[in-house]
Amino acid sequence: MTPTGRKPDEGERYRTILETAARLICERGYEGTSMQEIAAACRMTKAGLYHHIQNKEQLLFAIMNYGMDVFEEQVLAPVQDVVDPVERLRLTMRNNIHLVTSGRSKEVIIILHEHATLTGEPREFIDRRKKRYVRFLEDAFADAIGQGLLPGVDPTVAAFSFLGMVLWVYKWFKPDGRLTEEQIADGMVAMILPGLKAGADANGTAPLRMVPRAASGEEPQ
Repeated sequence: MTPTGRKPDEGERYRTILETAARLICERGYEGTSMQEIAAACRMTKAGLYHHIQNKEQLLFAIMNYGMDVFEEQVLAPVQDVVDPVERLRLTMRNNIHLVTSGRSKEVIIILHEHATLTGEPREFIDRRKKRYVRFLEDAFADAIGQGLLPGVDPTVAAFSFLGMVLWVYKWFKPDGRLTEEQIADGMVAMILPGLKAGADANGTAPLRMVPRAASGEEPQ
């Protein structure tokens, strides 16, 4: 039953399967997660799971495809109508950082972490969706460079530099570390894009404020 007391429809049940499987795969890796474990975590029989999913690789493809839907909804859709290309890039970077650090979307992390696991047409399909993001960034950088708003670097170099910074965050970010999501977003935007916001110092760099370390006494990032 759902929190509202009604039975989940097929769409809700399918999303729950994908989100549960994504959490397990993030914790244990694709090879280290069995379909039996996924079924148990979903409170289903293995046969019940196969009613929704054909096989393990099809499940991985479905998770990644769902992750791309989440990514486009939360990162790209909110910036589509931003006219200023630099502001479009700033907001895109912030949205992307918040998505991969929030812990709310394991499906997106799997796209990054298990990118070489898919094969054949499913991999080509996900790669095409990912390439649309690269083209979006290249176009935004080309617009900004053409308007004299950014230095004249090649837009492809700029786009992949942007991606390299943002997509690697999930590897080292610690929710209980000394830097908050917002501080990380501020620092990255300040490095790659000019004129971060009012309140930055004379060099255009926003100061990073220290926050309490984890109670465990460890040295988080």
